[in-house]
Amino acid sequence: MEQHSVAIKIIATGIALPETRVTSDQLDIQLGKPKGYVEKRSGITWRYHATPQASQAELAASALHNALTAADLSPYSIDLVICACAVAIQALPCSAVHILRAAAMPPGVAGFDINSSCVSFISAMEVAAGLLNSRAYRRIAIVSADLASRGIDWNHEESSLIFGDGAACAIVERGDGQSRILASLIETWPEGSELCEIRAGGTRCNPRSGMCDSDFLFHMQAKPLFRYASSLIEDYFARLLYKSGVTLADIGTVIPHQASHLSLKHMRKRLQVPESVLIDIYRYYGNQVAASIPTALHEAITGNRLTPGKPAMLIGTAAGLTLAGMVLIP
Repeated sequence: MEQHSVAIKIIATGIALPETRVTSDQLDIQLGKPKGYVEKRSGITWRYHATPQASQAELAASALHNALTAADLSPYSIDLVICACAVAIQALPCSAVHILRAAAMPPGVAGFDINSSCVSFISAMEVAAGLLNSRAYRRIAIVSADLASRGIDWNHEESSLIFGDGAACAIVERGDGQSRILASLIETWPEGSELCEIRAGGTRCNPRSGMCDSDFLFHMQAKPLFRYASSLIEDYFARLLYKSGVTLADIGTVIPHQASHLSLKHMRKRLQVPESVLIDIYRYYGNQVAASIPTALHEAITGNRLTPGKPAMLIGTAAGLTLAGMVLIP
């Protein structure tokens, strides 16, 4: 298949985590379960949860500054900040504004939000590549931050145990074309729109249209969602590889959304992704929603898991139901 690669280079990454580390043993006690129960059910040793007073914007700002510091970059060199969070800080104005303020970025730096739930980072990378190649911007910071713990419904065991909070940032520029996106593929299957949702926070559920407290919590129909995603992912995976002009054997690193231990097991078994190329950080972070993929990307980069000149794949499923993937030469 003819490729139309798009130049983009990741020049820095950074992450930030809340101070509180929550172990599965602690949750055993909190939930009145036998020792080892939560870890067996969730596949997580520990995850990080922010305090109720903690700021999502400040966590995002920390990730942004950590990325700037890692590559000795000036905040004045950034001319656009894209917020790629799954859950907004508030309904209005956009979350990018809050992050720009918390990070004390220079006045006038552009900012806007992109939201495709857990795969928002992939969508933002696709948009950033287009903007960089149109020369609209020179250097872009993509920031994902989610406080998933704020929306946990502790009465719903299947979803309550898997989430962690965190933030991650990737700073990108056009580069010389050696680093590039071979292909990206985003597909949305709206028949699955009610399988994973937080209903309140917009015009649908509010004081005038009617709402209840549970509308502000995360709701997931875990088994139907997993079945639906599983029915689509294999053909989708094949389409993404075909569009990229590569085979799975060509891929040096696969960086998936850390949705659950079952989803990562599915990648290994059904998609036949080798353990040696799969980035699996789920055990120590949990599902960080939109921050999951860029955090895994950061761990891949800092852990020297990217092979120069060899394609890497970002991939995930999200509420919507959305499937998104990108194959790039780092």
